[in-house]
Amino acid sequence: MLYVSFFVLLFSPLAVGFTICNIKAPSAVRFAIIPSRIYSARESSESGFQEQPLLSGGKTTPFRRIILGQLASLAALTGSGPGPAGASPTSAGRRDCIEDSDPGKTVVICTGDVMSPNASRPSRISATENGISSSSVNNPSRFSPPWTYLTETDDPRRAWNSLVRAIMEGSEPGTAIVELTDSYVHATVPTVFPKLGPKAVDDLEFVLRKEDNLVLYRSASRASVFVYPLTQPVSDRNSNLQRLQRIRSILGWEELGYAQTGSKML
Repeated sequence: MLYVSFFVLLFSPLAVGFTICNIKAPSAVRFAIIPSRIYSARESSESGFQEQPLLSGGKTTPFRRIILGQLASLAALTGSGPGPAGASPTSAGRRDCIEDSDPGKTVVICTGDVMSPNASRPSRISATENGISSSSVNNPSRFSPPWTYLTETDDPRRAWNSLVRAIMEGSEPGTAIVELTDSYVHATVPTVFPKLGPKAVDDLEFVLRKEDNLVLYRSASRASVFVYPLTQPVSDRNSNLQRLQRIRSILGWEELGYAQTGSKML
């Protein structure tokens, strides 16, 4: 067990108060500086910033409750206490995940990232997975712009039929369509890289937006591999992006924005 020290810091124009005390803390917690209150410059000068005792007669003061609550949070973050479910950094931003770890690597497989039934667009790509999505507008390395089919036809039904054929032609052998409606298609495609065996698949999704004459899409690997001490998944060597590029090339459709060039760190 360690003793954690808290100090008084005063800043202008705001003076931030930090309580001074010694509290027993879990060994994983090396240090912490916990704010007890924000003081204005005038208030701190007029009051002289009178310190309130935290541990007096076994009573729990408001400041002590703040400290103990912060220590509990720190313990959870450092693994010294129970953390929130699904808070693993290797599956952040993903759904329905399982992890398998050994001393050298962690493999995360998530099956809940496909488009929800009530959604209007495919899911984004999180920082912990490999893939490309037209919905990842806040993540430039995993974003690619929507496609327009007007270079082929102005008939949405004809464009949709062309897309379904191109999916089977432009994707890897073993591709299977698992859901198909008049505006949504979901296929599974064998993962190209990293090599994880025949059961590893990528999810390939397209959404038809008839009113806008365009198609939204997502191609993402269910499995992510993290090799110690890396915090980013092993690259897919742009395999998801290249699959989408082949499909669009077959169709002859245009992108409505700057083309994604993919990762240079392969």
